[in-house]
Amino acid sequence: MKAVRPSPWPLRTTSLITAVLLLVPAVALRLFPRPRAEGLERLLPQASLLQSFPAAPERSAPPLWRQRLGAADAARLWRLQRGLWWQFWGRDGDGGPFLVFIRPAPAAAALPRTALAVDDLVVLAPDPLSRRQLADQLGTASRQRRGLERRCLERLQTGEAVYWSPVGLAEVAAVLAPLLQQGRQGCLSLVPLTGDRRRLVGLGLSGEAGSASGLLGDVAPAAASGPAPAVPPDSTLLQLQGPSLAPLLQSLLVRQLIREPLATRYGLADAQVRLFTGVPFRLQLHARASGPFRAGLDLQLAVGADRRPWAALLAALRQGLLSQGLQEAPAPSTTAAAADRRPQPLAAASFQRDDGTVVGGWRWQASVAAAPGLLLFLGTPPPAGAPLSAPPPRGPLRLWLRPAAMDQAGLMPASLPRLVRRASLLELNLNPADGPLSRLTGRLRLATTQR
Repeated sequence: MKAVRPSPWPLRTTSLITAVLLLVPAVALRLFPRPRAEGLERLLPQASLLQSFPAAPERSAPPLWRQRLGAADAARLWRLQRGLWWQFWGRDGDGGPFLVFIRPAPAAAALPRTALAVDDLVVLAPDPLSRRQLADQLGTASRQRRGLERRCLERLQTGEAVYWSPVGLAEVAAVLAPLLQQGRQGCLSLVPLTGDRRRLVGLGLSGEAGSASGLLGDVAPAAASGPAPAVPPDSTLLQLQGPSLAPLLQSLLVRQLIREPLATRYGLADAQVRLFTGVPFRLQLHARASGPFRAGLDLQLAVGADRRPWAALLAALRQGLLSQGLQEAPAPSTTAAAADRRPQPLAAASFQRDDGTVVGGWRWQASVAAAPGLLLFLGTPPPAGAPLSAPPPRGPLRLWLRPAAMDQAGLMPASLPRLVRRASLLELNLNPADGPLSRLTGRLRLATTQR
């Protein structure tokens, strides 16, 4: 039986259709390229803080658009937006934010005379002086972004993200900046987290950071650190824990203005400071419902089995505190047989002002499945409770904040964005690496479902 050969026409038709399907999008992209926000590469080095936002033209224009453009132009240009728009603060940290968006087609919208064109972007400055300064800075040659800055740039060009420089971190974090020295420059992608009925309940945070500017190389994969610890109780306004205090305090301890008083007034020379900063720690800020202080600060140190060097450190610290005019407070329960006022090297101690207000001290605490830990405190003494879990000897630097509760108590920097200050919980994990860059992850739990 003779085989029937298929007609070549269906095969040719299929090949033609396939070619058309491949060529048409390629030609369209070539004739009408998708905006890539290439101007961000020139703006990034001029920014202390730079953030991208998804455009939502079906909603009303954001306040920044109305401030920079006026109500009519803001509404007109906002309706043309697709993809992302940006705002940033200058590298000197002064002045208001700049508004940045993709330049619309010339036939679609006229731009204000104050607008500054930066490649494919439009920039609106907060004032004429800031516009002139930015124009001058953009006139100088700019190097190509590499390493951390290149990857941060890609995050800002493709999704909702935030970038900060050391200046930006200091401006925004204010008094919290010393706790974030390992992440002085970096960026985070922001991923909406939804709950039931697709309501926004928080933001997932993922990015990288470094302790210095302009770092090159790739961020190392995060090391396995075991299960995440439980979230601190509601009474804990802030908790920071990690394998060592040295990275947090090194920028302060290198200053002679700080090192000299530590040695002369409190007996903490370089050897004692290294002992103090070289062990795992847990720092906590607790709300106080009563007493002279609104909050108390506790520092737990996993000092290990050998407590002899710590006894010498505490003895020197005790003499320093007494020489500064403080008095050693009596023990909570004192009897005639236990009224020996001679210092005991491993005993608890607390210190008070002339009016009897206890302002700080230390105690040794039993720790679960570990050697006893040293607990130092400022403010009202913490209640004696159950044994504490020891700070982990390895793993990431973990920060928990309850921004809304801290803001209500007047303890949150007003410079932080409103979204952060109103959040119920902020968690950040900085995973250490062999190199200068570290992976940064976390989450922001919103107090309401509104952004």
